[in-house]
Amino acid sequence: MTTEEKIFEAAFNVFQKKGFTGARMQEIADEAEINKAMLHYFFRSKEKLFEAVFMNAFGKLAPQINGIFNSDEALFEKIKKFTDSYISFVMEYPFLPQFIIQEMNNNPEFVAKFLKDEKRPDPTKLLKQIESEIELGIIKPISPKQLLLDIFAMTAFPFAAQNLVKGIINISNDEFFQLMKERKIHISEQIINAIKK
Repeated sequence: MTTEEKIFEAAFNVFQKKGFTGARMQEIADEAEINKAMLHYFFRSKEKLFEAVFMNAFGKLAPQINGIFNSDEALFEKIKKFTDSYISFVMEYPFLPQFIIQEMNNNPEFVAKFLKDEKRPDPTKLLKQIESEIELGIIKPISPKQLLLDIFAMTAFPFAAQNLVKGIINISNDEFFQLMKERKIHISEQIINAIKK
């Protein structure tokens, strides 16, 4: 394993346990079994390291999402696969949604760079498919963009506001993740039942 790979693995473990705010560069260096100066040689700041970890993780999710968006499967099957893939991914990287929201507010340049990435999900084919299935009478008339926004919002919000959600409904971390597993099916069923004719 290269030094950079050790750093990525260590950073992932620390961010997973502590989140972005709670993580410390010294702790990541200790976990990677290198000194802090070496860590700073590879990544000048915690923000740069987190961005690298994020882009590495995103590089695993984006092909899955694009594969779903661009497949020839029926819309309902795509909705099921998207909710399953996205929630499974964020359960593995639960610190990412909060980081994205933080960066949207504090570091718009990073968000702009991320949105220009050639691997980012492209829903063009899916949006056209929604229009087509409306015309064929398979689903109710609905704005394709609103439908896509509904799917994103229902899957992303609980993770982005994880502490709020756990506090409001008074659940533990384990109970939260059990709910998220159930949401994979719950969300797709809710959306499909709402739009099918």
